[in-house]
Amino acid sequence: MGGDSAPAVEVEGAVAAARQWGIGVILVGDSERIAAELKKHDTSGLDLNVVHASQVVGMHDSASDAVRKKKDSSIRVAFRLVKEGEAQAVVSAGNSGATMAAGMFVLKRVKGIDRPAIATIMPNLKGQTLILDVGGNVDCKPAHLAQFAAMGEVYARHVMGKVDPRVGLLSNGEEEKKGTELTRRTHLLLKNSGFNYGGYVEGRDIFNGSVDVVVCDGFVGNVVLKVSEGIADAMTKMLRAEFGERLLARIGYLLARPAFKAFKKKVDYAEVGGAPLLGIEGVGMICHGGSTSIAIKNAIRMAHDFAAQDLNRKLTQHLEKIGDVPEEQQALDAYGEPTSRTVEA
Repeated sequence: MGGDSAPAVEVEGAVAAARQWGIGVILVGDSERIAAELKKHDTSGLDLNVVHASQVVGMHDSASDAVRKKKDSSIRVAFRLVKEGEAQAVVSAGNSGATMAAGMFVLKRVKGIDRPAIATIMPNLKGQTLILDVGGNVDCKPAHLAQFAAMGEVYARHVMGKVDPRVGLLSNGEEEKKGTELTRRTHLLLKNSGFNYGGYVEGRDIFNGSVDVVVCDGFVGNVVLKVSEGIADAMTKMLRAEFGERLLARIGYLLARPAFKAFKKKVDYAEVGGAPLLGIEGVGMICHGGSTSIAIKNAIRMAHDFAAQDLNRKLTQHLEKIGDVPEEQQALDAYGEPTSRTVEA
């Protein structure tokens, strides 16, 4: 029931996923509205079911209200179905904060994870880069970012098929003395973590494929995500405008159209579908509020693939690679006197 065009887009995407990949889908929400949308599609032979939920979490509802006051909301009912074993994953295009809160409240966190993180996949020159966190946690401590690295490494290895994922920490330069107090202390942690850690990376490294996993706090990650989406959209529109102005340009476009279609497919978020919510005892996939039916379909496929892996057990084992946060004196010796904000932290 979440998203700009709910529930029409969600129903259409679910029908497409069920037909193309044989995935069973439970549609949770206003059963009358869902049934009306299902009538618009050929659902014969598809594994589709409807579970009624009397409440909906709006985009302006707070995450805490969504969990405490709307106990029969579609997002909370969906996570309850996972907890009860009726479903294996949740896909939502609604309020991302409420989705994260409901996942934590109903399913709880993986042992050893303080804060779940929202991850997203971006194209690079060699394949794909996983970035986390992209909006779940604005204020983080070094241990949180180290846990994000562990979750990203496990996801990249077992879902994305990376043999030995290389992890980078997003900063404003590659030199060790750059960054903030947060990145410096996280850097000390990750250097001794046992990961294939590549050190600091810059924004451009997200797209050149030098690392497979990029770690940052949710504030920075969300800015990166929104800027990247904006650039991809603007580039597509500018190219279309340029090709439409001159006859020779139009001819050139016709010749190059297959290449442009391939490029658009690489940068279109709908082809990825959703952002996995990592760190909860179950599978959650968060979609863009403006998702198309194609995005919903692909998010369902991603959730299905995620659920097929025993990632939480692998993650628990992987967390053992992370040691304790370095002693204060070690950090001082490496980087000089802390700021007053660090002392307060």
